[in-house]
Amino acid sequence: MIYTSIKKIHDPIERERVVGKLMTLRAQLDQEIPKKTASSTLLLATWNIREFGDNRRQESLFYIAEIISRFDLIAVQEVSGNKKGLEKVMAILGNNWNYIATDSTEGPAGGQECMAFLYDTSKVSFKNLAGEIVLPKSNLMDGLQFARTPFCVSFQSGWFKFNLSTVHIYYGTSCGINMQRLAEITTIAKFLTKRAKKEKFNYVLLGDFNIPNVECDYMKALEGNGFSIPDAIKEHPTDLGHTNHYDQIAFNLQLTKSMVLFDEKQQKAGAFNFTKSVYTEEDLSTYRPYFDEKNTLGKTEKEIKSYYLKTYRTFQMSDHLPLWVELKVDFSGQYLKDLQQEFGGNNS
Repeated sequence: MIYTSIKKIHDPIERERVVGKLMTLRAQLDQEIPKKTASSTLLLATWNIREFGDNRRQESLFYIAEIISRFDLIAVQEVSGNKKGLEKVMAILGNNWNYIATDSTEGPAGGQECMAFLYDTSKVSFKNLAGEIVLPKSNLMDGLQFARTPFCVSFQSGWFKFNLSTVHIYYGTSCGINMQRLAEITTIAKFLTKRAKKEKFNYVLLGDFNIPNVECDYMKALEGNGFSIPDAIKEHPTDLGHTNHYDQIAFNLQLTKSMVLFDEKQQKAGAFNFTKSVYTEEDLSTYRPYFDEKNTLGKTEKEIKSYYLKTYRTFQMSDHLPLWVELKVDFSGQYLKDLQQEFGGNNS
């Protein structure tokens, strides 16, 4: 993390606030996120950062970068096509970090947004394969492609080689089951499962699926078409209201039985609630002077508070929480045991 640009914040009160908030945020991250390891584990995350463009206060970029820095590899959805906000966060993260991003998705459903993978190059290697998933004619959904094209990139961390695909599934306005959303989830799961079997390769599918709960048809479509999700991930809603399981991390693995990527008893997963440390409910009075007058003029205190909680702070941070999982990526011990069995010996 490169903190030196904090000195460039002109307002001394804001500078002091940023330092204090970063220290509070770091303490929460230390308590809730496992420590990074040199080679034994991979901290993988996904985060829909609401309309992530050049539209945030500088202090918010420090908080976003601080959170991202605690993971080894993170998929980010809703990146603006100009990528100015992303570039500013990358500058704070420092030279060890790199990213791979799509171009912007055209059309009203795509919202001109991009998707990106940010990764710590000291821990994760890009394996020279990246592409957007475009369906062949035989797989189109009522003649349609995905509203936002899924992005798939090949990575390696430790012993674990995998293709990582991120999605931002269509939401729509239907109160019941939205058939386009259901079709997109079903189609991407089937499409990648077919690839995984053909290539005999590991696939991880993550991002914003717009899944309201883990018992719904959307989740069944994901899990019923070749992908599995650890219970430790499904336990965590990812909206700020802690009710919806919009974001997920799912696996279709081609590992031997002895190579355990995630052990429910030994490893962790979670959704990091940054509102405990930054842009808290109690911070309304701090940020109220920054509100546009149209959002306060003639409004009741209750309405102003609602604007701060549901709009202002979500456009500074996000309306989604980052979802993360700790994966074991050092299979050296298991591999040696497999070799021992293969060679038919029990002695060292």
